[in-house]
Amino acid sequence: MSLLSSLRQRLHNLLSNANLPLHAIAERQLILQALAQAQHNRNLERLPGLSSVEFCAFSQWGEDGIIDWLVEQLPDMPRTFVEFGVENYRESNTRLLLQLRNWRGLVMDGSAAHIADIRSQDISWRHELSAKCAFIDRDNINTLLSDAGFSGEIGLLSVDIDGNDYWVWQAIEVAKPVIVVCEYNAVLGDVHALTVPYQADFQRTRAHHSNLYFGASLRAMILLGQKKGYTFVGTTSTGCNAFFVRNDHAAAITTKLENIWAYPSNVREARSPDRTLLFVSGTQRSFIIEQMPLVELVTGNTTTLAACGDLYSAQWRQSEKVRF
Repeated sequence: MSLLSSLRQRLHNLLSNANLPLHAIAERQLILQALAQAQHNRNLERLPGLSSVEFCAFSQWGEDGIIDWLVEQLPDMPRTFVEFGVENYRESNTRLLLQLRNWRGLVMDGSAAHIADIRSQDISWRHELSAKCAFIDRDNINTLLSDAGFSGEIGLLSVDIDGNDYWVWQAIEVAKPVIVVCEYNAVLGDVHALTVPYQADFQRTRAHHSNLYFGASLRAMILLGQKKGYTFVGTTSTGCNAFFVRNDHAAAITTKLENIWAYPSNVREARSPDRTLLFVSGTQRSFIIEQMPLVELVTGNTTTLAACGDLYSAQWRQSEKVRF
């Protein structure tokens, strides 16, 4: 019996247990559905782009499907992951990876309540999952990884802290992930390499009422990936997360992609000073934060969106994907 057949049988057996709580049964049903889609994706020899294998089980925007497909193409990679900014881990980029492939993982979040919640969940004893409470910055990230036993070669790193994402990934030296998943801020456009200035205690909701002032542009992340030895292979179709593969493994992915696409975002999450949703979309979102300070990473100068001129390529201005 193959590993996947064995896993499917085990999940079916678990589903038949009448003593399981309803939420556990629902989660196992979700995993079975994800497994069926994953098996279909794994049989695809070439893709038009990464978004063609998207699906969501626990991820927010389709990252589950992309991650599973990438991992399938890289069978000799380490079976370990690190994800930070996970809240209570019920919505995350690695929960399906943990349960479908039984990898060893480390998750971190700045909330003690969230970490306590994770440790109370069955996955914390059913799998080798470490949950650590830490407010991550560029000065402590290497120590956190080393102390938890996740230095050296690891399979996947997922960075989503809604703020210092660029600076923290830049600072990581002790771990060498094969795959990196990193959030980018599509509101900052696709033309310039921009990031919020480093502030160790940066918090998105406190930095600006709109929730639009955070993170880095996609171009900033691509340039950083190149400096660290990574190849950009695409984004989610919703314009949230970018995917990178370390150069020594990249050919296994790029030779199977007809195109490498980057997508803008149509998410309308901007809020007014009283926290009311504004439902602002497109280029109008950039005007809300146009005077906030940013670092232009090519020159190192501090700037603003207002001073940058054109932020969006013609495609992004029309909410269309861009080929890289």
